[in-house]
Amino acid sequence: MALKILDTCINCDMCEPECPNAAISLGEEIYEIDPNLCTECVGHYDKPTCISVCPIDCIEKDPEHLEDDDTLMAKFLILTGKA
Repeated sequence: MALKILDTCINCDMCEPECPNAAISLGEEIYEIDPNLCTECVGHYDKPTCISVCPIDCIEKDPEHLEDDDTLMAKFLILTGKA
């Protein structure tokens, strides 16, 4: 499951540099997560770093992009060219 940033985001710029997949970018109003690039840090870290650094807890799992750990790992392997 990819993550999403809620509209309560305050654009603090903490999450974007922490994303190892470059899945986070500034949208029209708030930061957004590209579900095609988000692996919830599977393959990189034990837990999503964007969630760890968010000062207002506005990042959560996106129910519109359901993926299990195996799918997230497969996406990581493709993104890193290891597949």
